[in-house]
Amino acid sequence: MTASSRILHPGLRQKIMSADAAAALISDGDNVGMSGFTGAGYPKAVPAALARHIERANQGGNTFRIGVWTGASTAPELDGALAQVGGIEMRLPYQSDPTCRTRINAGQMDYIDIHLSHVAQFVWFGFLGKLNVAVVEVAGVLEDGRLIPSSSVGNNKTWLDQADKVILEVNSWQPAALEGMHDVYYGTQRPPLRKPIPMVAPGDRIGEPYLHVDPAKVVAVVETQAPDRNTAFTPPDEASNRIAEHILDFLAHEVKQGRLPVELLPLQSGVGNIANAVLSGLNQGPFENLTGYTEVLQDGMLEMLKSGKMTMASATALSLSGEGMKEFLGNLDFYRQRIVLRPQEISNHPEIIRRLGIISMNGMIEADIYGNVNSTHIMGTRIMNGIGGSGDFARNAYLSMFMTPSTAKGGAISCIVPMASHVDHTEHDVQILVTEQGLADLRGLAPRQRARRVIERCAHPDFRPALLDYVERAEAEGRAGRAGLHTPHLLEEALSWHTRFERTGSMRA
Repeated sequence: MTASSRILHPGLRQKIMSADAAAALISDGDNVGMSGFTGAGYPKAVPAALARHIERANQGGNTFRIGVWTGASTAPELDGALAQVGGIEMRLPYQSDPTCRTRINAGQMDYIDIHLSHVAQFVWFGFLGKLNVAVVEVAGVLEDGRLIPSSSVGNNKTWLDQADKVILEVNSWQPAALEGMHDVYYGTQRPPLRKPIPMVAPGDRIGEPYLHVDPAKVVAVVETQAPDRNTAFTPPDEASNRIAEHILDFLAHEVKQGRLPVELLPLQSGVGNIANAVLSGLNQGPFENLTGYTEVLQDGMLEMLKSGKMTMASATALSLSGEGMKEFLGNLDFYRQRIVLRPQEISNHPEIIRRLGIISMNGMIEADIYGNVNSTHIMGTRIMNGIGGSGDFARNAYLSMFMTPSTAKGGAISCIVPMASHVDHTEHDVQILVTEQGLADLRGLAPRQRARRVIERCAHPDFRPALLDYVERAEAEGRAGRAGLHTPHLLEEALSWHTRFERTGSMRA
């Protein structure tokens, strides 16, 4: 099936043009909302054409730069291509591209790291300035102009509503059978007119399967046939498997204590190998009739749907390996009955997360002994990717877990530290920390109690004595009246844990 055969609206068929012609409609200084979420559903042709256009313009002595707004991370053909030619002035709300990261940390590109549930409403409210252009991939255009979303929804509804001009990429690689898998909610209003979102279960459908756009705003339609970027996952290692075991034991204990139902509560899982290992463990575990309410559907959750352990999953995007995508495409009729893809303002909405009682499991870079979590920065100053949706879930989940191996850099650096070098999730939002060493349940504990629990359960044995010594000396300073005893710290020494690594390549004394 060609892309042309998927463009059924007569007026929009008249606007078909090349990617280069469409890219020429984007001007220097424009804010451009692009589709895409974790390598799914991003435009495949226009960003590359725009990068070529920018490179030619800049060679002539001009400075052509745009703002790039997306749902989350995209792919080298978008973020990488535009960053390589110096074409991005401002990037938000999340990125994972190496070239972008380098330019951001070198001060050559501005970056705003935003909770993913906030992006759409910030645009509605005018907090981020004007959205000039939307470039959105879709799987098809119906006769009446409704759009069939592709493999991610992200912020596409908002981009189509708010942009002055719209460029559509119609990708015939995206399966036509995706039609019907989406649930796009158009009931959101601005304060003070907001009403409760009518969702009480992960599988509830509260919207419609299509996106809407004013055909008069569409300035170009580009035909493409190109696959999404696959996400590579490595087999779970020993540390990941041990983290998964600790979490499964904890969930079984919570069921036994009557704090969770036997089918648990809806699961949210961050992106990565550890998260996939946890899902794989759940797939082999004793729990049945599970559900998922998450932002990204990975291989592990797909396997749970296939096995029947999970009955329904809600997300805003797919993030599958090559094998996972092959499985998904080969059994689309099966998965369309069990997967709902929504706008990220709904998949990450605090109201729904709180109502459904989500079990939230996300990765981190480091945690400190009091439960503050850094999920974005290396040594406090160098951004890795961004907070993504982890904050949306951590602040509102029934259970909020963060996971990491206890050490990094071949054991030279401890991921449990006296004071986090950057804080994304405060101790008020973090209930449970897990490493391969063990699980620390921090609920109901005061700061000094949390410190010892984290050190005893989560720190690597090589670093445990130094961390305990730090706590004891900090408390001694408090008892001597030289510091407070509520959250005892030796501030200069806490910072030295990070500066020591920068000087010597190791946190060891």
